[in-house]
Amino acid sequence: MGTAVLVSGAGTILEAILEAEVPVSVVAADRSCRGLIVAARAGVDAVLVDRREFGGFTRDFDREGYTAALNRALVERSVDLVCMSGFGTILAPSFFEQFEGRVLNTHPALLPAHKGWHAVRDTLAAGDEVTGCTVHVATEVLDDGPIISQETVPVLDGDDEDTLQERIKIVERKLYPFTILMVRAALARGQEPATLERPAREEPR
Repeated sequence: MGTAVLVSGAGTILEAILEAEVPVSVVAADRSCRGLIVAARAGVDAVLVDRREFGGFTRDFDREGYTAALNRALVERSVDLVCMSGFGTILAPSFFEQFEGRVLNTHPALLPAHKGWHAVRDTLAAGDEVTGCTVHVATEVLDDGPIISQETVPVLDGDDEDTLQERIKIVERKLYPFTILMVRAALARGQEPATLERPAREEPR
């Protein structure tokens, strides 16, 4: 079963995935980053599908063209399951059609609460006493899709965005690899990831 990990940064979660002995067949990135180095050092196929060739980070970014190129790169490598790991490009709907139900994402909050890029900041602003990490099936709607697993993290007095983020990452580095292995096992027996869905938590009040 071909498993791809998508990265954009330091690749610390990728390191945790590899250390957990998740079979990763390819790591793809949207920019030059340490994550590609982590993959290469581990003997994993490392592929750069560079945003700069599609308009970079400007208003002229060709999202459809970029998504098509990434689709081709993964299909050529017989990828069945895609795991987003700090991937910084929002992809066009065609990506989620190509790998329908087989794209996983990890998010630093207890979805459906605090969707978006500033989840940890929003958690602190809301005064929540508990947050955590969510692994879910990704869809074209940001931070939506069936929830597969969650783990809680307490918000401590004196926490700031950095300290809380780091404690969430500690949980994430364990939960995400475990969940990927669980999903791979489910796929091997003919069960799709969405069928592993856990009931979503209610929004904090």
